[in-house]
Amino acid sequence: MRLSRYFLPVLKETPSEAQIASHRLMLRAGMIKQSSAGIYSWLPLGYRVLKRIERIVHEEQERAGHIPMLMPTLQGADLWRESGRYDAFGPEMLRITDRQDREMLYGPTNEEMITDIFRSHVSSYKDLPLTLYHIQWKFRDEVRPRFGVMRGREFLMKDGYNFDLTKEDALHAYNRHLVSYLRTYERMGLQAIPMRADSGAMGGDNTHEFLVLAETGESEVFYDANVTDIVLGKRDIDYDDVEQCAGVMEEFTSLYARTDETHDEAVFEKVPEERRRSARGIEVGQIFYFGTKYSDAMNAKVQGPDGKPTAVHMGSHGIGVSRLVGAIIEASHDDKGIIWPEGVTPFHVGIVNLKQGDSATDSACDGIYKALEAEGLSALYDDRKDRAGAKFATMDLIGLPWRITVGPRGLGNGVVELTSRRTGESEEMSAEAAIGRAKEIYAAHM
Repeated sequence: MRLSRYFLPVLKETPSEAQIASHRLMLRAGMIKQSSAGIYSWLPLGYRVLKRIERIVHEEQERAGHIPMLMPTLQGADLWRESGRYDAFGPEMLRITDRQDREMLYGPTNEEMITDIFRSHVSSYKDLPLTLYHIQWKFRDEVRPRFGVMRGREFLMKDGYNFDLTKEDALHAYNRHLVSYLRTYERMGLQAIPMRADSGAMGGDNTHEFLVLAETGESEVFYDANVTDIVLGKRDIDYDDVEQCAGVMEEFTSLYARTDETHDEAVFEKVPEERRRSARGIEVGQIFYFGTKYSDAMNAKVQGPDGKPTAVHMGSHGIGVSRLVGAIIEASHDDKGIIWPEGVTPFHVGIVNLKQGDSATDSACDGIYKALEAEGLSALYDDRKDRAGAKFATMDLIGLPWRITVGPRGLGNGVVELTSRRTGESEEMSAEAAIGRAKEIYAAHM
């Protein structure tokens, strides 16, 4: 994309309403615009990041054997009355009456709807296990929306639901989701620590939240410092292997890590003092096992091996897709702007032309731009007739991980400059070498 043809409404001044880094930088980088309290339009740059995150979530869910679908944003109130949650959910639920006086709601989650879909079409244990998921916009009428997309009223969320014959099968689904979430976050350049949490309105005894450590996090967390040394990496995981998935669960959750709702000071004191940590965390996902809570209430049963009706065991699993954009920025920025991890960057490479209108530099930039595209890499080419300092400031603000700078002096020596946004280090090399380096860097993220 040529910047002269792109819609990138960057701001020089920090908006007064933005209290945290991600909100300030998303507004300044032209990623979002507030429509009303807690509701945002996603402008082209922000939308590109959102879609990259969504794609990673889809890829890891399907790798784990989960099946994508799509449910509506509006739901009928009757299903929620059937489960007993219509009145219990509270004022965060946006309730609507249509022109036929039917009571509706803007879905905050989908346990009831997915249970109704399941009971309508699945009647035998032979069709289990089954995990369905979708990525859909949700609405929760927060009493005080703040921090931009981190605590908005409208948000994009992946929510998935497993249906299993037994508790043991459902706990394997729980472990499988934990593994898939760990891989998802690591691909985004994040370390999201699974912490024992409170189930809240979802119900059930087994639940873990995934939290990214950040000073601006809304949750207070307590953990053993050694948990930050554990990574999934590039392990080959067989999601059908019960023991392997359980082993990863044990590895990542055996050390103390809890949110403030479940913190137990007596247990925490057993952690060696030098390893005890308290911090703030940003929740980016949560997994639940809640047994037969919804299948009992909504009569979601299958014929078991013995021929008798059996209520299925269920769990739900959510990832805050839009919230992740803010969380990544909170974890990866500096005083100049955003620093995107390679896995989620809106463009792979930025190209800066130091002398727009000079035939040699224009030709070299065009060649690099086309060569990157031919390698499957997206480039944002700053072809504006603007001073070099302004171009560098824009690139630093929007945070592309790698920049290729082209100028007459370098071209005279047969080189361009490849710069890392994260380290600030630059290296001169031929244009062909810079393109090859970019291809090599992104090979692991394609």
